[in-house]
Amino acid sequence: MEEEREERFGAGRVLLESDTIPQADEELWTDDSGADHTGWFCVSTAPFPCPAAGCSFVAEFMTAAHLILVWQERDDPNLLRHAQRAKEVARNPRVVAYETAFGPSASYYAWEASGRPVHGIRGK
Repeated sequence: MEEEREERFGAGRVLLESDTIPQADEELWTDDSGADHTGWFCVSTAPFPCPAAGCSFVAEFMTAAHLILVWQERDDPNLLRHAQRAKEVARNPRVVAYETAFGPSASYYAWEASGRPVHGIRGK
């Protein structure tokens, strides 16, 4: 059985596999599907800074690589799980309909299928 080690960053936690070596990510991941996610759902939160060293980006939604994560269904179990996590760290989450004016978006499932990249850390 592989052991996992826990690293703490502020109020959140990141779990890294024991054989994963974090490396600086030179380029942010993009959802290149070109899909229009207007009317899908996202999680609005209290503002929080990007955890990558030296990055000044401040998110107001649940994001991955600075893209707003969106779900097609308001009651998607993964959306609700992420909203619950945001609530546990006092980010005041609210499920809202996504609008393009919020900023660039990515489907949660496209992000997950691409290996769940985040800004500043790249896995194996």
